[in-house]
Amino acid sequence: MKKLIVLTLVAFLAVSAFAMDAYAAKKAKKLAPEVTDEMSQTIDNLTKKVYAHALLSPEDNQKLIEVKIKLDNQMLVLSDPSLAPLYYKAGYLYKMRDMNQEAVDCFQTILENFADTALAPKARTALRSMGIQIADPVKLSEDEEEEEEEEE
Repeated sequence: MKKLIVLTLVAFLAVSAFAMDAYAAKKAKKLAPEVTDEMSQTIDNLTKKVYAHALLSPEDNQKLIEVKIKLDNQMLVLSDPSLAPLYYKAGYLYKMRDMNQEAVDCFQTILENFADTALAPKARTALRSMGIQIADPVKLSEDEEEEEEEEE
């Protein structure tokens, strides 16, 4: 019974933290340059460890997860092209760590939200190298887009 209460409390706290991060991101609309720089530096440091064939500690894994959560929270508010390199680097790290589902999520985010950036072809190539079938998005006419917006 105590375990159930503790697990429920932990789940509640995790959901609350996620909601607060989403609220803060929504309120700010765009990540502050310091936050983006910090995430970029974290990913670069983890990439150096991967290239050096060093083992990532649980703390390193936690940092990578935190970066991904911050990126996803920002995407809920505003799709900023400056996030594309961070998604690509995070995807690459996940791929190197054999965390394929997370890597696929990062690369697909680039294709879906940053298709006009130089990283889209690289993300497509990375997904294909992982054996993921990629269908090019279907372009809707303006009339179809308006109908789709009305349905939402």
